[in-house]
Amino acid sequence: MTSPKLLEVRNLRVEFPTRRGTLVAVDDVSLEISAGEVLGVVGESGAGKSMTGAAIIGLLEPPGRIAAGEILLEGKRIDNLPYAQMRRIRGRQIGAIFQDPLTSLNPLYRVSDQLVETILTHLPMSQADARKRAVQLLADVGIPSPEERVNHYPHQFSGGMRQRVVIALALAAEPKLIIADEPTTALDVSIQAQIIQLLKRLCREHGTAVMLVTHDMGVIAETADRVAVMYAGRIAEIGPVQDVIKHPHHPYTSGLMGAIPSMAHKTERLTQIDGAMPRLNAIPKGCAFNPRCPKVFDRCYVDRPEPMPAGNSQVACWLVKEGAHV
Repeated sequence: MTSPKLLEVRNLRVEFPTRRGTLVAVDDVSLEISAGEVLGVVGESGAGKSMTGAAIIGLLEPPGRIAAGEILLEGKRIDNLPYAQMRRIRGRQIGAIFQDPLTSLNPLYRVSDQLVETILTHLPMSQADARKRAVQLLADVGIPSPEERVNHYPHQFSGGMRQRVVIALALAAEPKLIIADEPTTALDVSIQAQIIQLLKRLCREHGTAVMLVTHDMGVIAETADRVAVMYAGRIAEIGPVQDVIKHPHHPYTSGLMGAIPSMAHKTERLTQIDGAMPRLNAIPKGCAFNPRCPKVFDRCYVDRPEPMPAGNSQVACWLVKEGAHV
């Protein structure tokens, strides 16, 4: 039996109007996340990963706007809500973890003040109970001596510990969904592993759904249940993480996988994807990946592929239609 869909994104389009025309940062993206599931969203810088996350939590920087599509949380549309209503949902039902913990924590307030304020804003609790919950949250995210540390200021924590505080803050109101945007990028590898384990445990124990935005395929392989590979504002491939890693169908996914060193096989050279992601004002006709694709053929220059089934995945590539292998 499959879990109910917690989040559904349907045909999302995010635009940035400029004096030289409208730039499309997210173009017709559809995805869904079930309760307790981790969906990894991966791709190069500029692929539209963070923009998709920002649209879901209602934090698009102006003049960015949702131009088309729908975002549904537990079957209810949230993309067209007034700011005040969305703000309540953002703390209570959707939590956010960002790359730099210092942007999420106020340096002038103790950690206890920030946690207690968030808890009291969203949960019917007394001040004393909220403080107990704040201490418990710090313990849950693996901060030693939480009773003492709760009274410290953000600058008194190391980078890894600050990120744990941010995760505690994101969990404070028991949200159903967490958008984690590059939560481990600024941390060293051993701390990264601890944060990944922590996110996985929270999903397991609380049934929280996580959208994990990253450019690190290793983090995705370790953490996610399913993965969406984005390129130039669109989803190139989406499917179960093991299928996408071991049997990629899109040439771009294949290039990403080939760029990861393997412990099992000795290779002389890693795969390299030549060229760079196109700028938003210069996305080519047809498939956006066609200038860099080693398998490109005539149709790729003319028609833009829509996602189509390939095994357990959905892949936007004409090779799938032709029955060719990547």
